[in-house]
Amino acid sequence: MNIEPMLFYAFSAILVMASCAVITVRSPVHAALFLVLAFFTSAAIWLLLEAEFLAIVLVLVYVGAVMVLFLFVVMMLDINVEPMREGFIRYLPVGVLVAVVMLLEMGFVVGPRLFGLDHIADPAPHAADYSNTEELGEILYTVYAYPFEIAAAILLIAIVAAITLTMRRRPDTKVQNPADQVMVKREDRVRIVKMDAEK
Repeated sequence: MNIEPMLFYAFSAILVMASCAVITVRSPVHAALFLVLAFFTSAAIWLLLEAEFLAIVLVLVYVGAVMVLFLFVVMMLDINVEPMREGFIRYLPVGVLVAVVMLLEMGFVVGPRLFGLDHIADPAPHAADYSNTEELGEILYTVYAYPFEIAAAILLIAIVAAITLTMRRRPDTKVQNPADQVMVKREDRVRIVKMDAEK
């Protein structure tokens, strides 16, 4: 008996439950932790699909960096989300309707033609020296070299634009000159005032 389908369905069930918990729990910290669980189970599913590189990148980048940043911001701000969640039950039918419509649209677009259950075949087993990272790199830097470079240039421009927008000089901004702070003398900062003693 093959254990891979059982593991796939188990990880998929955990992923669906964790994803539902992300949007239903009251605490933002608990929501972020459920999102971490969802990322881990997604990485496990990718490992089952022999996409080791994507699984490791998901764990390192999202769980290791992005979610730590999310948790840090959520715990530092301590936002009261109770007023924002007061109308959750009132808008639940609309949310369910939108989810069903999106599911139907996805089924019509990529449904039985590409992901149908009638013509699924087991993938061919790979050799022992097969490297998912090497195959991904070869396709990325040969077939999709130009789109990859365009995406990299767009990201670079976005980073430079974000830094430029945040570092621009504002006339009402108070700034300190570190050189003046280093060259300061005691006479510039301390003023001795002599006054008569009081009884």
